[in-house]
Amino acid sequence: MSKITRDQITGMNFHYKHYPLEYFLDAMVRYECKNIELWGASPHFYVDELTLSEMRKIKREIDRRDLSVVCFTPEQCVYPINLAAKEERIRERSIQYFLKSAEAAKELGAPLLLVTPGWGYENEDSQEAWKRTRDSLEKLADMAARLELTLALEPLTRVESNIICDAKSLKKMLEEVNSPSLKGMIDTIPMALANEDFNDYFNLLKDEIVHIHFIDGKPEGHLVWGDGVLPLQTYIDQLSQHGYQGALTLEYTSYQYVQDPDQAMERTLDVLSGVLSN
Repeated sequence: MSKITRDQITGMNFHYKHYPLEYFLDAMVRYECKNIELWGASPHFYVDELTLSEMRKIKREIDRRDLSVVCFTPEQCVYPINLAAKEERIRERSIQYFLKSAEAAKELGAPLLLVTPGWGYENEDSQEAWKRTRDSLEKLADMAARLELTLALEPLTRVESNIICDAKSLKKMLEEVNSPSLKGMIDTIPMALANEDFNDYFNLLKDEIVHIHFIDGKPEGHLVWGDGVLPLQTYIDQLSQHGYQGALTLEYTSYQYVQDPDQAMERTLDVLSGVLSN
């Protein structure tokens, strides 16, 4: 059993999107977050807009503040990106987007690239969409192996995807792709909506879990801890019991935090200070 520590708390720029990227980076230094997860979207870091020299300039800004990027998460739920798309041109564009994102992750020094399963049409055979996702992930896993990256596959809520929404479907996909470059991750909101907890994931997947989005919810929403109803102490105890040592990213996608993202961080850290080890 290993204690969950303050150093595992990882900042993310999503709720800082109405501020410049440099503001977010400075805030992470101020709040003593050594690690960040970079959300790859405009205006901060959208891979389809950035040149290599611009990416490297951003990396220098990150390095200058002694921050480390533990995961690169290109936007993939809002833009027209879908690894399970029935239309071949959309699926191919999505694969190319992730290939470009993998190269960006390498430039950022990020060991993880986050991927989501996409979605199939609700009125088609779900197995067809499953196969398309699997084929796409096989291609991306080959690319990740060449670049010495790990893909972190994130289950989504049932509203977002009809392919991977719980621990069992995540395990099934990992087994079918069967690549050491594809691992699983957890977001507490899809987990809670599926009536699961960390025990369900870790008992099933063990060391296949490499990353976690750690947020409160009702149970939907990506909320500051204390704004939702999820069992924080239980979650911390379960993570400690399973010896999880990876990042716990504060992914606040709810728009209520974009005007004053610093306040969201301060409230979070205040709540977490009561349950974390130093």
